[in-house]
Amino acid sequence: MTATVDTTSDLVTEPMRSRRNHWNNQVRRHAFMTPDATAITYLDHATTWRDLEHRSRAFGAALHRRGVRFGDRVLMALLNRTEYVEAVLGANLIGAIPVPVNIRMSPAEVGYLVTDSGARVILTERLLAPLAGAVSASTGGIDNVIVVDGSDDPAHLDYETILAEDASDLPEVDVPEDTVALIMYTSGTTGKPKGAMLTHQNLQAQAVTTIATAQQGGSDADVASIVPPLFHIAGIAGFAPVLYRGVRAVIHPLGAFDADTMLDTMEREGTTSVFMVPAQWQAICAAQAARPRDLKLHTISWGAAPASDTVLNAMNDTFPQALNMTAFGQTEMSPVTCILEGKDALRKIGSVGKVVPAVTARIVDPMMNDVAPGEVGEIVYRGPNLMVGYWQNPQATADAFRGGWFHSGDLVRQDDEGFLYVVDRAKDMIISGGENIYCAEVENALYAHPAIAEAAIIGRADEKWGEVPVAVVVLADGVDDLTLNDLESHLNENLARFKHPKDLVIIDELPRNAGGKVVKPKLRDAYGSKDSGLSH
Repeated sequence: MTATVDTTSDLVTEPMRSRRNHWNNQVRRHAFMTPDATAITYLDHATTWRDLEHRSRAFGAALHRRGVRFGDRVLMALLNRTEYVEAVLGANLIGAIPVPVNIRMSPAEVGYLVTDSGARVILTERLLAPLAGAVSASTGGIDNVIVVDGSDDPAHLDYETILAEDASDLPEVDVPEDTVALIMYTSGTTGKPKGAMLTHQNLQAQAVTTIATAQQGGSDADVASIVPPLFHIAGIAGFAPVLYRGVRAVIHPLGAFDADTMLDTMEREGTTSVFMVPAQWQAICAAQAARPRDLKLHTISWGAAPASDTVLNAMNDTFPQALNMTAFGQTEMSPVTCILEGKDALRKIGSVGKVVPAVTARIVDPMMNDVAPGEVGEIVYRGPNLMVGYWQNPQATADAFRGGWFHSGDLVRQDDEGFLYVVDRAKDMIISGGENIYCAEVENALYAHPAIAEAAIIGRADEKWGEVPVAVVVLADGVDDLTLNDLESHLNENLARFKHPKDLVIIDELPRNAGGKVVKPKLRDAYGSKDSGLSH
C-alpha cells in the first residue's frame, strides 16, 4: 500500500482543517486556550503549548521548503527528547509520515528501513549522526540529514537553524483522519521488519479509548511520565491521550534504567500516571521499598512483556493507593486492545483484562471457529485503532487479515467473566510429545521461585519428544548457583511433569529489544541445541 497524495489542499478552507480530529489540532487547541501552560518537560527544560505549536509549524515549513510533500516519509533516529514530538507533529502538518527507528539497530538494519520506506530525510542527533551518515552513504537515497543538537559534518543541517528560518511559507494542508500518521516497523523477530501504517484515526481512537478505560479524565494537574522509547509504539502512542487532554508530559531520557533516578524524577515532577515494562517495575518496587518517596501516583500500568505474579503483587504492595492497570496490545492496534482496570487487579491477577470498548475481538482455532470459554485460541481483532496494512507489503497484509480479521498471533483463553489471559505467542508454543506447552505458563512458574530474577523458555529439538522446553534464567541477587533438582519441588507444585524444563541455562542478562521484550531467536540460536550454552 502507498500513501495517498493530496492534490486539493490549496482548495480546502479553514473550517475543514479546524475540525479534523488529530493530534495537530489538539495541540493547536491547547496553544490557543492555554498557551503558557507547560506541554512537555524534558530534563530541566519546559516547552509550553504555544512553543510546541510554533516549533512544530517551523519544522513542517522547513521540511516543505526542502521538497518534502504529502505522503513522503521522514526517518526518525532519535533518543527520547522534546524535539521528537515537535518533529512528528511538524511532519504530520504537511501530510508527511514519520518513520520511528529503533536506535539500537545496525547501519544495515536502518538502511533496510530507509530503502523499504523510501525515506529521503533523516532526523537524528549528534550521538547518532555517524549512524545516519553511514546509512545515507550506503543507500544513496537520503537528500537531507537533520541533526537536533548540532553536527561536525558540514553536509548535515542543524535543527535549530532551520527552525529559525521564516516559516510564513508553510502551506495550509488539509490532512484527513484516514491519512497515515506513522509507519511503525515491527521488531522483525521472525523475519524482516514490517511497517505498520497507523492513521490519525487510529491514534485518536486510541486516545479516546485510553482516556475512557484507564480513568485518565481527572484533573488538569495530572502529569504523565513517558518512559518507553518514543520509537516504540508504547512511547509515541502514549502521547495520543496526553495531547488530547492537554496535560503535562514528562519525557524521561533513554539510557541505562536507574530506578532511584526514576523515582526521584517522579517525586520532583509530581507524576500521577506512568507506564513501564515489568522488568522496570520490579526494580522500581525494590528501590521504593528501600527508600520511600512521596509520590502522587494514581495510575500505574505495565505491558509490552509478560509480568509474573511476583512482580504484580510487588506493585500492589508498594503502591496501594494507585490503580494497577495492565495495558495489552500490539503495534498494529495502535497499540492497546485490552485493559485490566484497577478495581479488578487483585482478584484477576495475571489477566490482561477485557477487550476495550472500541475493539471487536474473537478467540478462534486455526480454522477460524470460535473456541469455548476456557479453551486456548488465537485472538483476532477489528476496530478503529487497527492499522490499514503493512507498508508496501500486500502479501503480509493479506496474511494478517485473512478471514476478514486481524490475526494477532497471541494465544489466549477467556474465563467465564470475560477476562483474558495470555497463554503464549503462537510462534513460541512448544509441542512436546503431542502436548502443547505454553512458554508463558512455565515462565510464570519460574518467576515465582525466589532464586530466579528473570526467565525465558525456549524449545529444543528432541529425538523422543520432538521438542522439549529449556529454561534460560537470570539468578536473583545473592544466588550463586541453581540446578533443575533445586527447582523440582517448586515445579511439581505448579506444573504438570511434561511442562517441566528439561535443561537449565544460567546467563547474566536476557537479551531484550527496545520495547522490553525478550528476543527469543537469540536465545534459540545460543541455547537451542544440546551442545550449546552452560547447562545445569
